[in-house]
Amino acid sequence: MATESQEIQMRLGDQEAPRDAVLPVVVVLDVLRSAYNTGNIFRLADAVNAEAIYACGYTPCPPHEKLAKTARGCDETVPCKHFDHTEDALAELKSRGYTIYAIDTVVGAQCYWDAQLKFPAAFILGNEALGISSQALALSDGYIQLPACGRKNSINVGNCAGVVLFEALRQFRLGAR
Repeated sequence: MATESQEIQMRLGDQEAPRDAVLPVVVVLDVLRSAYNTGNIFRLADAVNAEAIYACGYTPCPPHEKLAKTARGCDETVPCKHFDHTEDALAELKSRGYTIYAIDTVVGAQCYWDAQLKFPAAFILGNEALGISSQALALSDGYIQLPACGRKNSINVGNCAGVVLFEALRQFRLGAR
């Protein structure tokens, strides 16, 4: 039988868990509009211990009141770097040996469960209405999609980030390099 403190811990989860090794993934946000979506992505990046977020163009980045509301402190735990142009962020990542994946429904995109990720990796997530810019798509090493089997060919960018980041964590922990 569990003690009272063990029962409380089971209900609360492992809130003070020690940090695992950093997941060698940078999330590149290509001109996102919503500070709330961006804050959600900060929470997801913290949850998988991603290396960083690169906020490009007019993507909200810390310090930002609306972003902070959704990020719930993760805007202070996940490193963030701002770039005026997504292409500059991708050039930096390529120079450091990152494999660049555009998360989009472009022709030839591989379903996320079939993609064999190479680390370190960078995931480009695009604007909620416009998607990923053609310039950023052209600099990508691969394209990954989430299947959209409904009438709309669209999934919220934060939800998409969650699926891809946790798949990256799964593959990294299995030793995919």
